[in-house]
Amino acid sequence: MRVLIVEDETAAYENLIGILSEVAPDIEITGNTESVTQTVCWLQSNLLPDLIFMDIHLSDGSAFTIFDKIKLEVPVVFTTAYDRYAIEAFKVNSIDYLLKPVKVGDVKHALEKYSKLTHLDVIQYLSRLAQLAPARKYKDKLLVPYKDRLLPVNLNEVSFFYTSDKSTYIYLRDGSKYPYSKTLEQIMPTLSPATFIRANKQYILNRDSVTNITIWFDSRLLVTLDVEVPERVYISKNKASEFKSWMVNNV
Repeated sequence: MRVLIVEDETAAYENLIGILSEVAPDIEITGNTESVTQTVCWLQSNLLPDLIFMDIHLSDGSAFTIFDKIKLEVPVVFTTAYDRYAIEAFKVNSIDYLLKPVKVGDVKHALEKYSKLTHLDVIQYLSRLAQLAPARKYKDKLLVPYKDRLLPVNLNEVSFFYTSDKSTYIYLRDGSKYPYSKTLEQIMPTLSPATFIRANKQYILNRDSVTNITIWFDSRLLVTLDVEVPERVYISKNKASEFKSWMVNNV
């Protein structure tokens, strides 16, 4: 059986891999994606797996948006932390739901349930997933503390967010910059993935601020923005395909 794991937390991914190797050593892990955009690209470019283990809260938004972008007829087992009401809803509408931290017995039960599914069961489950997707609202403005003031900043004025030495800064398209108290990990879920992307460990970029993309010698991408940057913006080889898709396809 071929399995895709959609998970952006290293510890959770390694825990699931360890459990799967213990309870079903014949399973082939065909890939690991960490975001909505990366998952859509992977599913469009690879042979579909037999089963997907999918975290709901990914680095660029809710996993439910994957089902809005592509038609998927692959059984899904969700792995995430959620409230009690939602857990009951997932048990009814998804193939299975595993509460983190995932345990051996839960994975065994999910695989047993999967083995009994018919193709019609899968189609019926997937058709109901949209009912579980919460309406996601993203910020369009930030209040940035600066000296003794709070500065209202429209997100369309932001060129990029940058972190260095545990400090975060907001760079605006007019060339100004301000310190910001939140980490990139805290900022990214509040931003629309259609407009912003986590480019690497240092940067979150605004799509409209990208002015040039250079293919670097080692298959990385060098991104030029509309303002001066504190250090070069590189997109890794592994994330290059996702970044290019985000730029042109608005996914």
